[in-house]
Amino acid sequence: MIVESLKKERSFALGSMPFIWQIFFFYLPLTCLLSTSLFKRADYLPILSSSYFIIIKNSLSLAFLTTLCCFCIGFPFAYTIVFRFSKYKNIFLFLLLLPFWTNFILHIYAWFFVLEKQGFLNNFLLGFGLIQEPIHFLNTSFATLLMMVYFYLPFMVMPIFASLERFDPKLLEASYDLGASFSQTLRRILIPLTMNGIRAGIFLVYIPSFGEFVIPELMGGNKEFYVGNVISLFVLGEKTSGVGIAFTVLSLAILILSLLLLHFFLSAIPKFLQGRSVCRSLS
Repeated sequence: MIVESLKKERSFALGSMPFIWQIFFFYLPLTCLLSTSLFKRADYLPILSSSYFIIIKNSLSLAFLTTLCCFCIGFPFAYTIVFRFSKYKNIFLFLLLLPFWTNFILHIYAWFFVLEKQGFLNNFLLGFGLIQEPIHFLNTSFATLLMMVYFYLPFMVMPIFASLERFDPKLLEASYDLGASFSQTLRRILIPLTMNGIRAGIFLVYIPSFGEFVIPELMGGNKEFYVGNVISLFVLGEKTSGVGIAFTVLSLAILILSLLLLHFFLSAIPKFLQGRSVCRSLS
């Protein structure tokens, strides 16, 4: 009995280490940040203007587009790995995670050579006659979104892959045997039963994409401001740190509100898909 209790306590101690890490290095600094901003309410006056809300809107738009693109690519990719190439899934996952073994800045500079006027993409398009002259891809919103999708795609694929791997393929076979098409099976069975993995992947991409500042600054040429750029600019300044903290609190509040809306939307998707399919079958 004593040995079993010690094993349970050891498991609890090992499992509680991430929570202790979060308390000291995330929740405690965040609490200090919020308390500091509440005592300096005058710092909120400069940020209550339309320009700062446009910056927040830019970050929300970038996070939404990044999440949508990652899902449109990540779900079919994870589905293909699990149900079509299950023998080679470890190889695909290895190739997916391989870029994380190198420095992130090297990835950005590698994309510079791909997107520049004399780079691989322009030469490819020119070689096939799709364009008549090189296109300036760098320092554009397209380059920013492309790099965001490239970097955050594994965060979408891995939770969906884990959810699909636990999915019973006999349910798909039963659906097809009963006469359902692939789209009906996708809407009524596959997506609702793997919604937890989809939700995890969406949140893992959406939240860090909202505060990203390195990719928009380097790939976008700093033409548009985002939340991460403004916060880093203000907080690192000697006289603007208070305004930076206030803007952080404001953007965090809007982010939490958008996450709540996104959570309710994702919770309603399975019922909507199943309900629409039922209505079609009755009609």
